[in-house]
Amino acid sequence: MKQISIITINYNNASGLEKTIRSVVEQTYNEYEYIIIDGASSDKSKEVVQGYQQYIDFWCSEKDSGIYNAMNKGIQRASGEYLLFLNSGDILSDSAVLSDIHSFLSGEDIVYGDLFFMEANGGGAVFVYPDVLTVGYFLERSLGHPATFIKRELFQSYLYTESLRIVSDWEFFVKKIILEGCSYRHVKRTISNFDTSGVSSLSAEECIREREQVLDHLFSPVLRKYFQEAEQLKKLPLLDVFLRLSKTHR
Repeated sequence: MKQISIITINYNNASGLEKTIRSVVEQTYNEYEYIIIDGASSDKSKEVVQGYQQYIDFWCSEKDSGIYNAMNKGIQRASGEYLLFLNSGDILSDSAVLSDIHSFLSGEDIVYGDLFFMEANGGGAVFVYPDVLTVGYFLERSLGHPATFIKRELFQSYLYTESLRIVSDWEFFVKKIILEGCSYRHVKRTISNFDTSGVSSLSAEECIREREQVLDHLFSPVLRKYFQEAEQLKKLPLLDVFLRLSKTHR
């Protein structure tokens, strides 16, 4: 079994897909499994994949019902201990990423690094994620999906929610870290460059709506209002907050 499975999903983004694939195959550490799930693209995506087929452990090109349906297909094919989701257009930041990170994949359920947010004009900035994850942090942000290595076993009983279009990975992190107390570790290393060109104001509005929907589903209205408004709780680690709220509102 390989230590890392890298899953790339793609739909009609042949140029971005090739950049992603190249960033993977140029890694100096090669103890990884590479899986590509294409959503029956009508551009040159399949030709791009075929050009790198010797480096790919599994790929398919078939219709799917959305981003998270494609990711779930990848999860079900993966055999690595840790999974990394690197969508087409996203790239590993340099050729030593996997070589540098693999020694940190030694027990924690979730290991995350930092993420470079690429802008259309060629600029961008690195976002450094916190070492300690608090309620206040997760109410505002999430972990960088293309910079986060997740133990495959965490998906054995819970895949990504396919009815959500944007925030299913955020829901997954909230569920696993808050409700289940999964262990995590921050590595101060830029893992991936994230392509922000597809983000729109409409997506931002839908993101907010979906997050509200998730909070309503995971927590009772009383709990949700309590930890959103209680400033002292926002500074505490997520599991501590959940335990306090559970004792207060049984």
